[in-house]
Amino acid sequence: MGQIISLPFKLASTTLTFYRGFFHYLLGRGRNSPYYPPGHAECTVPSYLRGPPADASSADVTLSSSSWTVPSFTRTPLFYQHARLHLFTLASAFYLYDKPHYRKGSYGEDIVDNFANVAIPGTGLPLSLFVWNRPMAFGLVCAASPIVSAVAALHLWVKTRGKSSISEEYAIRLLAPDDWFSYWRLNCRIAGMHALLNDVPPGYEMENKWTFLEEGAKRGVPVSPYLDTPAIVVKHRNEEGGLGIYFYKNATDGGDWIIQERISNGDWVNKHLPPNAPLSTFRVITQSRGAIDVTKECKTEDVTALSCVFRAGRRDAATDHDSILFDVDVKTGKVLGGTTNAHWYRLGPHECLPGRCPWRSKDHDVTHHPDGEIPVSGAVVPDIRDILHLVETSHAKLCPDVPLVGWDVVLSADEKLPVCLLEVNLSCNFFRGSFDRKVYLDFLEDMVVKMQGMRLVADGEGKKFK
Repeated sequence: MGQIISLPFKLASTTLTFYRGFFHYLLGRGRNSPYYPPGHAECTVPSYLRGPPADASSADVTLSSSSWTVPSFTRTPLFYQHARLHLFTLASAFYLYDKPHYRKGSYGEDIVDNFANVAIPGTGLPLSLFVWNRPMAFGLVCAASPIVSAVAALHLWVKTRGKSSISEEYAIRLLAPDDWFSYWRLNCRIAGMHALLNDVPPGYEMENKWTFLEEGAKRGVPVSPYLDTPAIVVKHRNEEGGLGIYFYKNATDGGDWIIQERISNGDWVNKHLPPNAPLSTFRVITQSRGAIDVTKECKTEDVTALSCVFRAGRRDAATDHDSILFDVDVKTGKVLGGTTNAHWYRLGPHECLPGRCPWRSKDHDVTHHPDGEIPVSGAVVPDIRDILHLVETSHAKLCPDVPLVGWDVVLSADEKLPVCLLEVNLSCNFFRGSFDRKVYLDFLEDMVVKMQGMRLVADGEGKKFK
């Protein structure tokens, strides 16, 4: 009975912390002061975001998902560290909104494009509808965040038959969200701010698929092969009268198209896929400490592989965007449980109907590929250490000045090129892969300390970004 009575007060306290923290970094002292973590002599973090000091008992809480399963997680230093970074970067998104973005005219334009096919599960409404301008985005953050967090907390409580804590889950969802979408947006905000304040370092050019292939080939990185022919002609075998004929000018000759032969999955990958599955890649995320200060030389040891996910494509799918996401242990190469995030991409008013779209997907408990009940979990990815070393060295060679990079790694059937890199994503998401959250958050914290210092200098100089 006491827990029921105290629940509204706990929810109100968490909500107040969210608003106080958000406005602290948006308009308050946190916006105009250096960002220093607790323990620093010049730290300006308010008491409600400091949390307890780190001790040996909290050192092992480094999981990157399912925080609700950790007893009293919301009272650990890791939770508060995550909350500070989440609120700081969330507030910084409004600073970035109308400023140039490394791949779009503005950060706001990039959000609209990225949210066009994403919806909060069960709503069917693309999130792009709510971020067309800064006031609308502000309303989404201030109004929708507490509501969605409350619904998520209640949903988990019902799903687990009361085993979860509504107040704990609400605090996690609102202050330190650990779902794939929130990590993706956190990475995007870091990338957007880093590129802006550093005048778009050269590494960001790798987002262009042709630049990536061209520079990779020059620097000895095993990128996916492309045809070096000026153009190709594609004809329909039956149409006449000038119909059904298409001309494509190759990027090698200044065109817009990258012309490649189709890459086939290697034996290990095929063994774990159904017939007629697409090319299925491994998404590996790396972080570069060389990006904290881009004026210094970056060494390979400054780059760390954080996570790896095997995207096992579905039968008859065109690409592995339609796939089961199998987590891979980066230390051993063992394939762990699988899951999906497809429910975040279900659009249309019919998705609002009861039972139509799941609110949550399974939490890494898929062991077999559903298209044929093919066993996947428990298998070991061959030469995982070599794969991780490849992406770490490639990060150092191609874009050491970019904080986080998502690599699409192919294990191909080509004996001459058994492992190659398809492309990179610089505003990347983990695809629900597990990683050492302490390593990740410590890196982001050091990055934010540096970026906030640069922002204050830019403010003082009245810098105009182009």
